[in-house]
Amino acid sequence: MNFALILFVLTSITGAAWLFDKLVLEGRRRERARLALANLDRQMPATVSGDGGAAAPARRADVETAALREPSWVEYSKAFFPVLLIVFLLRSFLAEPFKIPSSSMRPTLEVGDFILVNKFAYGIRLPIIEKKIVPIDDPKRGDVVVFRYPVNPSQDFIKRVIGIGGDVVEYRDKRITVNGQPWPQQTDGTYSYLEGLRFDTLTRMAERTDAAAGARDHMIGLNQNAPAVYPLNVRNFPGRENCDYNERGFTCKVPAGHYLMMGDNRDNSDDSRYWGFVPDDHIRGKAFFIWFNWDDIASFAFKRVGSGIR
Repeated sequence: MNFALILFVLTSITGAAWLFDKLVLEGRRRERARLALANLDRQMPATVSGDGGAAAPARRADVETAALREPSWVEYSKAFFPVLLIVFLLRSFLAEPFKIPSSSMRPTLEVGDFILVNKFAYGIRLPIIEKKIVPIDDPKRGDVVVFRYPVNPSQDFIKRVIGIGGDVVEYRDKRITVNGQPWPQQTDGTYSYLEGLRFDTLTRMAERTDAAAGARDHMIGLNQNAPAVYPLNVRNFPGRENCDYNERGFTCKVPAGHYLMMGDNRDNSDDSRYWGFVPDDHIRGKAFFIWFNWDDIASFAFKRVGSGIR
C-alpha cells in the first residue's frame, strides 16, 4: 500500500472541496442569506405585531445561520485539509516514520522499532515519484538508509551502506574491506533474540568504517556457524558481472550511481549480496532516530526510545 499516494489523494480531495466552497458555494450561501433576510423583513410587521418585536433579532439570527450553514462534507473537508496538508509536507520533505518488520538490522534496530527517516539529508525529492530535484548530499559508507527494494520498488527496505559508486567491496570470512581498507572489528559480548520459535545467539561485534568514511563505529551481529554468503541464493542482478562469489564471501565493484547495502545481522539479512545494487533514485532517506518501541515502553526499560541510530 502506497501510503504517500493515499495521503496525497486525500489532501487533494479535501483541498479541492475547500477551494470549491471558497470560490463558489460560500458566495451562494451569502446570497441565499441576503434573500432570506430580505424576505423576513417584508414579513416583519406580521411577525412583530403579536409580541412587540422582541423576537425579531433572534429570528433574524436563526434565519441567517440556517442560510449560511455549510454542508457536512464542506465542514469535514475544511477541518481535515490543513491537518492532511501538514502531515503530507512533513512526510515528504522533513521526516517520515517507518516500522522495522524484520531482524535483518539487529542489534542496531529491533523488530517493532518505530524510526524516523530524514527525507532531506540527501536531497529534496518530489513526493510520490521520489525524484531528486535539489541535490544536497550523497549517502556515505556506514549510513543506515531506507530505500525502495530494487526487486520490488513498492516495498521499502532498510540496510547499511557498505559501498558507494566506484568502490571495490570485499567481504571475506565475514570481514569487510573497501578499496583495500579493512573495517576493523572488535568483539563486544553476545546478543540474543527470539526469532519465531527459534532463539538465536550472535557474537556482537563493534565494526568501524574505513578512515575515508569517517571511521564511524556501529554494532553488528555474527553467527559463527553460518557461511559468509550462500552462493546458490545469489540472483542474476544488473552488475552481477562485476562480482565474484565463493564459499568465503564475495568481491564486487559498485557501479556509478549505485550503492551496496548489507544488514547488520550479517548472517540473517537479504541484502545486496543476493539481489544486487541500489540505484540512487531508490533512496528514500537516512534513518536517524528511534521514537517508539512498545516492548521497550511496556517493560519500563527505556533503552531504545529516544535514541539515535548509528
